[in-house]
Amino acid sequence: MVILAGGTGGAKLARGMLDVVAPGELTVIANTGDDIEIYGAYVSPDPDLVSFWLADRIDARGWGLLDDTFNVMAGLRDQGEDVWFNLGDRDLAIGLQRARALADGDRLTDAQARIASRLGVQARVLPMSDRPVRTRVLAQRRWWPLQEYLIRCEDQAVGGVEFRGAAVARASPEALSAIANARAIVIGPSNPVISIGPMLALADLRAALEQTAAPVVAISPIVDGQVLKGPTADFLRFSGVPASGAGIAALYDGLIDGIVCDDPVDELPSLRTDVLMDGPLGRRRLAAEALRFAGGLAASSVHAP
Repeated sequence: MVILAGGTGGAKLARGMLDVVAPGELTVIANTGDDIEIYGAYVSPDPDLVSFWLADRIDARGWGLLDDTFNVMAGLRDQGEDVWFNLGDRDLAIGLQRARALADGDRLTDAQARIASRLGVQARVLPMSDRPVRTRVLAQRRWWPLQEYLIRCEDQAVGGVEFRGAAVARASPEALSAIANARAIVIGPSNPVISIGPMLALADLRAALEQTAAPVVAISPIVDGQVLKGPTADFLRFSGVPASGAGIAALYDGLIDGIVCDDPVDELPSLRTDVLMDGPLGRRRLAAEALRFAGGLAASSVHAP
């Protein structure tokens, strides 16, 4: 079972899927377009977010480690630092450890595996690539690194999106192997432009999805016509598609065999259901429904290699 994930929606789905399949059968390929080097640390927000959720150590605020403290950030502010990117102390420690591992020549995949293991994560969490891909957003007539855009100027209109480094980067061998050997592949209810888009910008990863014999199913992040969290609506507007299941399906055209959403979609097979993951039961229900839907598509041989 393979999930493509970025942001809270994908991480919550992964946690729900952990209740449906055995940990050893679950692999999450996570977006690294958000990665940032700051405070001497290498921070990988999406792989870490997925790991924190899978370890049941996510904080109630929806990001970072449960009950983390922020003494280092307070100390940096005391020293006059512009602390626009907030990291908890233990979260920062993970980023420092990752930076040290990469400086010693380790791959990002191996560094992330050790981090997840120390957190007690039993499923596999794979960065999409060991080479850097960085999402940039055009706003206010300049290109912003994604994290800066989200924090400093999220209310500004999106004028462009690019994935720097994607043309020369390659998906990790582990990610390609997971897709090739998958029984089912689910694209999580993540922002399709800035969370899933960086993964699809990797030519070999996209080709692997196009060629897999496994059913590929997307889950819409749109609930009752609305985006619950984050800037997804702005990026859908920039992409010229409506905030609907049909709009999400259009962005994944040619890659998916079906979509899970709460509104009608006529263009391809769809499962119309409640996509709101409200608590553990909601996460588990949606994961189970998506898996059964994918199984039905496999049985009908919709996807041909």
